[in-house]
Amino acid sequence: MRFQRVRDLVSWVADYHGSLADQYSKFAAINSQDRVRMALEYVADHERMMQKQMQTYLDEDSDHQGILDTWFDDPVDFTQLPPIIERLDEGKCCQSVQQVTDTVLETHKSIQNIYELRADRANVESDTEFFDMVSKDHDNEVKRLITNIQRVEEY
Repeated sequence: MRFQRVRDLVSWVADYHGSLADQYSKFAAINSQDRVRMALEYVADHERMMQKQMQTYLDEDSDHQGILDTWFDDPVDFTQLPPIIERLDEGKCCQSVQQVTDTVLETHKSIQNIYELRADRANVESDTEFFDMVSKDHDNEVKRLITNIQRVEEY
């Protein structure tokens, strides 16, 4: 769909994090390698936390209600899942801690790109500020997530 509300995008991102959490949990449950399983469990928990964080923007008492109801025109359909999701569905991305790290980076880069694109294309300063804020928060969370995954591999 060409025209979307910011609310639709935020809701989609929250659902995306939830789907990732479910996938990582599924692979953790069947993985026999302790470090990989621990990394997957950590990533799944972190994805759930990121899902909840995005859902707070949608709360009725959120400071962002006005921005959430803003419409934007974008010929790119953000709901098209990146190719990494197909590989994730097939279980090809989680055989080692490094693969888990690479998968996390790739899945989150797609979200980061959406935020940056929306900030660049925003017609209203408040929308730019919102997406810059969400982008910065997301980037910080990904850095923290990657640092902690790497710790699992070190121990």
